[in-house]
Amino acid sequence: MKMNKYNIKFLLVVALICGIFSCKRDEVYEREQFKNVFALVSSTDNVSAWIHDLRAPESTGFISASLGGTNPSTKDIRISLVEDPKLIDAYNLNAFDVNTSRYIRPLSKRKYTIDSYEFTIPAGEVKAFIPVKVRPGGLSPDSSYFIAVKVDSYSAYEVNPEKDYMLYRVQTRNWWSTSGGTAYNQRGTRLLQGSTGLPLQVFGSKRLYPLTENSVRVLVGTELNDNSNVHIFNWYSMVLTISDKNKVTISPYKNVEITQIDGDELYPNKVVLENVLRKTYKTFLLCYSYKASDGRTYIMKEELRLEYKEDPDNPRFF
Repeated sequence: MKMNKYNIKFLLVVALICGIFSCKRDEVYEREQFKNVFALVSSTDNVSAWIHDLRAPESTGFISASLGGTNPSTKDIRISLVEDPKLIDAYNLNAFDVNTSRYIRPLSKRKYTIDSYEFTIPAGEVKAFIPVKVRPGGLSPDSSYFIAVKVDSYSAYEVNPEKDYMLYRVQTRNWWSTSGGTAYNQRGTRLLQGSTGLPLQVFGSKRLYPLTENSVRVLVGTELNDNSNVHIFNWYSMVLTISDKNKVTISPYKNVEITQIDGDELYPNKVVLENVLRKTYKTFLLCYSYKASDGRTYIMKEELRLEYKEDPDNPRFF
């Protein structure tokens, strides 16, 4: 097609308009990409988990805020938080619907202290935090405890609307286990009380749950470890209490009928650190009798073993 002056003018106008829209688009894109936005630091489900050691009456975790953006900030960002229990209700409905047995719980006010709900990300910096002091003694191993907070106000820039709240999860541990259960390898024998036959050889794994600074809960014998059924824990769990000399005292957790049997040379109701093929293990050597869910009484001799590696954040207990 032959180009005349009118066609050329038209094309120039179109090019000019496209250039203007392109510049506008690039300007918006750059502004969105490089603007300063802060958020409360958490995982993808807005949960931030902190482990609090039962060996200390109180320990400290943190609620943190982080600022994004290419260019350094030029203003302080003063952030004010507020607790909002409704966030826990929303989390329960979204995650568990009508399965109320799995619902998370708000941590009792008696169990923690937040001295101030206000903190500042200084100009030119990207992080700030406030301490959360938690007193974990007495928390149940069968419940999940949370502190729910959200941004109430801020002085500058923008907050990420998907990260303007968080659920601070309190987890507990002692030297033997962490809340949620720590899996130990199990092997041993089970013999029906009064039987003259050969004992049943037992292999498997068991989860130990922290109770206090020096005690854990674990299911007796070969009872099934069903994390969703608190009834099983209440009826068929024992408590292992470890003394300063590594002696283990066995007692019922709640309803189980159990008797500690001392004097067995191979299973002396002790816990030891043992070295096997260049590896170190925490090993419980236990002997007891118990009434099982089938109504019969068994004598159990078992070893519970977990590979151990030095951890500066969780120093040796004995």
